[in-house]
Amino acid sequence: MGTVTFNGLALATAPGRVMTPREASEQLVEAACARLAGRPMRVADVGTGSGAVAIAIASARPNVEVWATDISRSAVALAHANVRRHGLEERVFVRHGDLLTPVPGPVDLIVANLPYLPKSAHDPRYDDEPADAVYAPGDGLGPYRRLLDACRDGKLQTGGTVLLQYRGAPFAADCWQLEDLRSELENAA
Repeated sequence: MGTVTFNGLALATAPGRVMTPREASEQLVEAACARLAGRPMRVADVGTGSGAVAIAIASARPNVEVWATDISRSAVALAHANVRRHGLEERVFVRHGDLLTPVPGPVDLIVANLPYLPKSAHDPRYDDEPADAVYAPGDGLGPYRRLLDACRDGKLQTGGTVLLQYRGAPFAADCWQLEDLRSELENAA
């Protein structure tokens, strides 16, 4: 176990078992907080890892409820510990499961930093990270495509927004622009 500062918050880390939060993901938090603008909303942080993004959003926006999901049991355990560390148990709900499946009802905003590098690619910057948090089969964008499909299945409120971190920068789309976002991802691959 270790610690890292993310968005001004001290978070526990589990190097080699859970992706360590990186400064680039602070842009995702900034973009999410700009969209929340003081309104009470429901947010889903998909692929939460350590819970860094969910915790940073909830800390910056006290009227927001965040559902944080991950398929890694190690990530869920670490995210729970970090949520407790910051006293956010009443507003940040960490759940084990695939994408939006564990999130009850629709949300207003979805943020995600999912694996997007192809398994065939090797990036030495990620040698100390769990491979399944960084790499995905094929062109690497399958997890994002699946997430966009899940958004169409009633998990995103009408007028809601999706923010995806891809290569260090957030991509955004309102619910009626999901196909445009899918096209952007295809062209970026």
